[in-house]
Amino acid sequence: MSGFAELHPPFTPQAAVVEANRCLYCYDAPCTGACPTHIDVPRFIKQIAGANLNGAAQTILASNVLGLSCSRVCPVDVLCEGACVMHNLNKKPIEIGRLQRRAMDHFYESGGRLPQGAPSGKKVACIGAGPASLACAAELRRNGCAVTIFDKKPLAGGLNTYGVAQYKFTPEDSRKEVELLRAAGVEFRNGAEIGGNVNLNDRDFDAVFIGVGLGPTQPLGVPGENMPGVHNAIDFIAAYKTATPLPMGSRVVVIGGGNTAIDAAVAARRLGAADVTMIYRRTEADMSAFAFEYQHARHEGVQFRFQARPSAITGNGKVEAVECGADLRLPCDTVIVSIGQSKAVEAIAAANGIALEKGRVVAKPETGQTSNPKYFAGGDCVNGGREVVDAVAEGKRAAKGILAWLT
Repeated sequence: MSGFAELHPPFTPQAAVVEANRCLYCYDAPCTGACPTHIDVPRFIKQIAGANLNGAAQTILASNVLGLSCSRVCPVDVLCEGACVMHNLNKKPIEIGRLQRRAMDHFYESGGRLPQGAPSGKKVACIGAGPASLACAAELRRNGCAVTIFDKKPLAGGLNTYGVAQYKFTPEDSRKEVELLRAAGVEFRNGAEIGGNVNLNDRDFDAVFIGVGLGPTQPLGVPGENMPGVHNAIDFIAAYKTATPLPMGSRVVVIGGGNTAIDAAVAARRLGAADVTMIYRRTEADMSAFAFEYQHARHEGVQFRFQARPSAITGNGKVEAVECGADLRLPCDTVIVSIGQSKAVEAIAAANGIALEKGRVVAKPETGQTSNPKYFAGGDCVNGGREVVDAVAEGKRAAKGILAWLT
């Protein structure tokens, strides 16, 4: 899509080898410890330096089946690259994310496949087709379980497909990871909403994994928020990634201070909006967005107004302005709201005796098991909304919990 050049373009083969040879291949490497999935970073980088891209990809996949997406969307600045010992030497950290992408791009270009274990006779259902369920399914298939993933959306992949900004990760790349799982024998049933048009009979399955993520964006609770021209950030990003961009105009106001709000604001700029302003009710220091994301948005031309709380959205039949009290009025054609998502598991939890706390599924951290021992959970519906790599780690951990419980 025009305007969506990649934020971190891929290495050329020669540049990847040069960068890999900068690595010190630390013993007990802090980069590995900083990765929620604990990829053996020095090992895969050394394999790239030795021109063993297949080996590097297998090292990554052994820990993280969504190695491609995580190489693109992970906040490496505060995870693996943030922990790189090169910082202690006043040198630029190793570009671990781009090196990981180099190995994973090669894996997919060469038609790589995932290993499957001998059939165990066990069947597991996964509710939701996002990163947590994909990671859970991959680990279960590796150990011979039959897995069926149910998701209400027409495309699998969760936020990787619908919610991550195009300049970070495309729907086409998300589809590669889904197809990798499908080729490994995972069955996908899309357009299937559990408790809606599909009733899950858990007697057909030996265990169930819940990885439904979060629900719709929370309402602002101000006059005018339902008028034409007001969109939530997830729908705005999903529309331009998978269908047709929503009408936008030249002036856009984004309400929120998180990473998704940043993604929406940068996307609006790249889609052609001349004036994009983010308003946040607290200070810059209070933003939940990563500092590097904030700086990137400023570089892209996004303006910021802090300590500004919307009191009304006004207009005659369509959006014309956002009012922030009596002293601030921001004229605009479109408003994008990103103030957090509601929880989406109440119905599933109530129907299956699963305990919730503040709208989140209560699950044992070490196994993902819920108060109903047949049900396990991971990802945003448990942690309240973190990174893709965290969802992968929790999905894989829950799969191991399922396998232990089944045996």
